[in-house]
Amino acid sequence: MKGLKKLDYYIMKKFILTFFAAILLIIGIVIIIDISEKIGDFVAKEAPIHAIIFDYYLNFIPYFMNMYSPLFVFITVIFFTSRMAVDSEIVAILSCGVSYHRLMVPYLLSALLIASLSLGLSLWVIPHSNEVRLEFENQYVKRRSGAAGRNIHYKLSDNKFVYVESFSVWNNTAYGFSLETVENDRMLSKISAESAVWDSLSGSWRLKNYFIREYGDGLYDRVTQGSQIDTVLELSVEDFRRSRNTVEELPQKELNALIKVQKGRGDANVMYAQIELHTRFALPFSAFILTIIGVALSSRKRRGGTGWNIGIGIALGFSYILFLRFSQMFVYTGFLPPGIALWLPNVIFAMIAVVIYRLAPK
Repeated sequence: MKGLKKLDYYIMKKFILTFFAAILLIIGIVIIIDISEKIGDFVAKEAPIHAIIFDYYLNFIPYFMNMYSPLFVFITVIFFTSRMAVDSEIVAILSCGVSYHRLMVPYLLSALLIASLSLGLSLWVIPHSNEVRLEFENQYVKRRSGAAGRNIHYKLSDNKFVYVESFSVWNNTAYGFSLETVENDRMLSKISAESAVWDSLSGSWRLKNYFIREYGDGLYDRVTQGSQIDTVLELSVEDFRRSRNTVEELPQKELNALIKVQKGRGDANVMYAQIELHTRFALPFSAFILTIIGVALSSRKRRGGTGWNIGIGIALGFSYILFLRFSQMFVYTGFLPPGIALWLPNVIFAMIAVVIYRLAPK
């Protein structure tokens, strides 16, 4: 790159190599622990070795690497910068006339590379790998739940509303089904059915033991009933299967489309898609914030060597990830909108970074 010095390449090389070395080391340990926990399920359900390696663990690596990239970045910066400080390299660099702000350039460029990698994984690689990994888990590890939810409300259009008491994923059946048509605050018709079964061949719903009430202008309403009738709705079985896991499988374009549809329907499950959307962008951005904090904390030589700095790095790295997870609870409880809740950890840690960075040169 034009304008970069040998010192910049030296720091960037240390940063990137240490980052990937930490990833390989920790992922290896995590995979060994994960195998020991799931080996019983693999054997009991006769999971093929090929599927375990290529469908599960090969797709587990990018997911794990991206999810814990803030921790890896923090530990990396703390570790090699502390070593440079102990070896008096930081003092030598600053003594040669390099300002503290200029020293941050290679760190931020390295953080940019890691953030770009994380964003690329989030948008294009991980959704597909999650689809394969979660399918493997559903088949060989987890027991699929028989019900997708209860008391489900959907707004199909400006005047059509669907209500379902419960939905079973075992037989793709909605129980306690009703479809209301409303216009100008007046109900025009209501279809009630004991159950609605999804027909995958025709893409329609088969209503069983149904009643159709059409409300007239006078005192009399028209009521029809029957044992079975097929109807086509702007609603598919996939809408009932959506959960916090399934949105992780969607490419960015499909995720945006899902959010638009769910908002239009008034679907409460839209929060899962919104959390996934903001996490995909907030997580990579944290690389810059945690890099600044890491350099500010470890660029000064401390008594006790690098152990104290690494301990601080691990504590702060885990606290960021924990805070990011905890912020999702603000969305589930309706306390904060997703756009604010998922970016709140970055905002708070950015303020911490500013304070620490200003104190570091002193």
